[in-house]
Amino acid sequence: NEAQFSRISLPDITISERKKKMAMEIREGDWKVCCGSSDFAKLMVKGSPFNSLEAAIESARDIWFNQVNVAAWLEAFAAHPQIGKSPSPSSNSDFARRSVTEQSRAFATTSASALEELAEWNVLYRQKFGFIFIICASGRTHAEMLAELKGRYANRPIVELEIAAKEQMKITELRMAKLFSEKAKVVSQTESTKPQEDRLRIIGGHLNVAEAPKRSRPPITTHVLDVSRGAPAAGVEVHLEVWNGTTSPSFGHGGRGDWSMVGTSATDKDGRSGQLMDLVESLNPGTYRISFNTGKYCPGGFFPYVSIAFEVTESQKLEHFHVPLLLSPFSFTTYRGS
Repeated sequence: NEAQFSRISLPDITISERKKKMAMEIREGDWKVCCGSSDFAKLMVKGSPFNSLEAAIESARDIWFNQVNVAAWLEAFAAHPQIGKSPSPSSNSDFARRSVTEQSRAFATTSASALEELAEWNVLYRQKFGFIFIICASGRTHAEMLAELKGRYANRPIVELEIAAKEQMKITELRMAKLFSEKAKVVSQTESTKPQEDRLRIIGGHLNVAEAPKRSRPPITTHVLDVSRGAPAAGVEVHLEVWNGTTSPSFGHGGRGDWSMVGTSATDKDGRSGQLMDLVESLNPGTYRISFNTGKYCPGGFFPYVSIAFEVTESQKLEHFHVPLLLSPFSFTTYRGS
């Protein structure tokens, strides 16, 4: 595929080197085995090629949490066999076989009565939320997964949907790591007649885990969910500010300084804000504040506005900070997301 090579910024690519690049090419079907969403797989192909596993994972997270919609999430959930159950004949065979393999150790010694209890809770869960229970099974026992299912059953649907999406991303990342490892073996086999040092150099160039991936989105993002409607909150005005002063603001004390505007935006139809700041690699340490014009969005509500202050330390400046707002007329919740 010559179009792929035109995007590789390496000088004097030889025929041999092109073959190595093709060995690392990841197709749409490969991405769909990692995550059962068609939209996710297409967007990963569109963003290819990736020079490392970490770069691919960073892009995958951005696509999964910021670009695809809830329908894509539900498509990925539906591709999994139910926890503790074999896949149906109509399921995506490659994807389903991978899911069963991941679950096999956890259920290898599970009794029939325990599997029956799990099946009963799976039915209750699906009746409440409308999709199967999603959990990253790697390293978990049957008892642990059943306890997690029972605990998450008490969640509100909008909260549980986001938890399930995060678990799906964990599964996707594990499968991507395995996929890159398998592709690296193909590269290794094509270089069997060359010196060992050259072979390791080529593989290491594709899977350089020491290289920090470039950001694909601003380091601070947010979204708003209207939990009273069970839907995203569109059109909410959002401000991002940073504290400028000699001392940090604290409870009961304003501190010496003031808040400076970093950026403003409004949430889209999926409840996600637009870009609130520049796409910078390193975030300046300090205290930040995200404010939401909730009074305009919900005129009859209790809160004229909501402000959330949080601190970014020196050691966290390369991390991503996603600070969502779960809103109803008389309550709100927030947390640090991914």
